[in-house]
Amino acid sequence: MRTGSQLPRVASLPNAAGDSGSEAVDLAGIAGLNLDPWQQWCLTNSLSGDGRWSAFEVALIVARQNGKGSILEARQIYGLFVLGERLQVHTAHEFKTCYEHFLRVVALIEGCPHLAAQVLRVRRGAGEQAIELKNGCRLRFLARSSGSGRGMSGDVVYLDEAFALTPQVMGALLPTLSARENPQIWYTSSAPLPHSTVLHQVVKRGRDGGSDRLMYAEWSNDVDDADPDDVDAWYRANPALGIRITEEFVRAELDAMREMPEEFARERLGVVFPLLSDRQTVKLPADAWAESVTDSPPEPVPGQITIAYDVSLDGGWGSIAIAAADLTAPYVELVEHREGSGWLAGRLVELVERWNPIAVGCNGAGPAGAQVQTVREAFSRAGIEPDLLRQMSAPEYKQACGGFFTDVVEGRLVRPGGQGPLDLAAGDASERPLGDAWAWDIRSATVPISPLVAVTIARALLPYEAEGKPDPMLMLL
Repeated sequence: MRTGSQLPRVASLPNAAGDSGSEAVDLAGIAGLNLDPWQQWCLTNSLSGDGRWSAFEVALIVARQNGKGSILEARQIYGLFVLGERLQVHTAHEFKTCYEHFLRVVALIEGCPHLAAQVLRVRRGAGEQAIELKNGCRLRFLARSSGSGRGMSGDVVYLDEAFALTPQVMGALLPTLSARENPQIWYTSSAPLPHSTVLHQVVKRGRDGGSDRLMYAEWSNDVDDADPDDVDAWYRANPALGIRITEEFVRAELDAMREMPEEFARERLGVVFPLLSDRQTVKLPADAWAESVTDSPPEPVPGQITIAYDVSLDGGWGSIAIAAADLTAPYVELVEHREGSGWLAGRLVELVERWNPIAVGCNGAGPAGAQVQTVREAFSRAGIEPDLLRQMSAPEYKQACGGFFTDVVEGRLVRPGGQGPLDLAAGDASERPLGDAWAWDIRSATVPISPLVAVTIARALLPYEAEGKPDPMLMLL
């Protein structure tokens, strides 16, 4: 019976010295986890080393449901029961993925009396999932967030669903590993998304082969060989095809995704499409944006400011901004940028009560529109007029984007420095053409651009004049 390729199409291996892989494969078998040849190959090459791991980084790029998780399970059990690694941390983008992995590892251990006898406790509380041995070794399970990197330090850190990694997570994580004697970091993922900045960098280094301590394995197809109906392409990118995945399933999957050929190519054929930022042009000129920083930001005056909020496309981030102005120049400032959106209504109430703004606004046609009813209800409960919150229409929002851009490039807009999320957004955002105008393209963003959208709307709500001409957004007031 035909099976998928058991060796990766692209591989980069560090100089091997010694081999712990066979022991790890044997222990997995004792626990009832029988690994495929390709899984054994990955485990063996990741565990070479003499005194320290040859591979500080291990990256496995393979389509979903092929069995990446089983490799991690085998590595984690080996780290707990043989290597004596004091702390391993398994992370995933979504809690449900992390929790399912936790349940599988627990089942393997509890199904093997020899291993189960060494367990002190299994913590199952929400957010506290962990396996602790009597000798002090631990394996923790965490869902990632922008700030969780600082809590993920361990002898080994596993970054499952690596397509969702952000530079902020990596910036917080990597320095914490420097104090570890022999650390290792794992990236496992299907092919990167167009905005997967971190994973695209890992892929590039793996394909270039210039990183001495990166073990890289990629089951994939070149974009030119990615005919969705080509069964050979299926087998190149899916080592478990013919083992756990059937041709019948892939055909049904293809039928369901026929109108999404790029998604099928990425998810099932392992095609790595270019990073979206490589395909787009950043809208704001970097020099003009840098020159908009003021060393003497004005002190906002209650009753003379506007407030705006925005939510990222996936709902993962929310931002609140304010704007103030004299007769010639608008001033904008990001005042809040946090994960999620459930906090927005309460925080907006606090800011309105403090600043008594002229107006509060959002882009009613964007993701922020979903929060309008919640915010208005919160305003009403707090004794604030619900109609203080104004939803911009699509034409008004396009006009706001154009006005903001013009103020930046013509040197009118001012803002404080040191606002990292806003600078990241301004350095990433491109334009999305809309008829004879444009708006910020939230779909192509590789970082949350809600901070930029929020300051754009706050500035548009200001009743100010530039060079003697009334701002067209006065129509909103």
